Amino acid sequence: MENNKETAFFEQRGFGKQIGFGDKPAILVIDLIHAFTDYQNPEMVLAADLDQQISETNRLLDAASTLDIPVIYTSVSYDDNFKEAGIWALKQSGVMTLRTNTKAVEVDERLHTNPKHTTIVKKYASAFFGTDMVSRLVSQQVDTVIMTGCTTSGCVRASAVDALSYGFRPMVVEEAVGDRSEAAHKQSLFDLQAKYADVVSVNRVLEYFNMLKQS
Repeated sequence: MENNKETAFFEQRGFGKQIGFGDKPAILVIDLIHAFTDYQNPEMVLAADLDQQISETNRLLDAASTLDIPVIYTSVSYDDNFKEAGIWALKQSGVMTLRTNTKAVEVDERLHTNPKHTTIVKKYASAFFGTDMVSRLVSQQVDTVIMTGCTTSGCVRASAVDALSYGFRPMVVEEAVGDRSEAAHKQSLFDLQAKYADVVSVNRVLEYFNMLKQS
């Protein structure tokens, strides 16, 4: 992230300290489903160009496979009446593309999935709200949640804040998260690093994985 006057201002007041990795990570791949990744399909009004983010996420998935690191994907889907979307459906009509049992809510097949990976279907921004995410992580003794996916200013940010609130170490992977708005993406990374998570590079995560392999 760029170093500037605002960064210095925050650092002087104790923001932006490093949480650091723990002993047992999981990878959380947030909403890399067709509704958000198929940007060439005009019907996918929520989509953005996330090709790079998928590629960078695959680098992490490939490395994690040799270490048996848990991987959890999230999707968002609603029944045809969309009552599960609640007030959110009033705020943005794009949720109408997130219909259960359609390709739109399927995990993008370009991701390097395997049968050990699991998926959580959520209804709102955070991967933790109204789901069994905490139970899944606790049952596997996970203390570090490595986050990729979309959008940086929405579901990634909300999930990172909740992860911290539940006592996990949120690690947001800079090259592997994306947004429809570059301005929102950059501001959210700045804010996350200042208050709620460590914003880390793919290479830093791979170094961490290598340390785990040697331990």
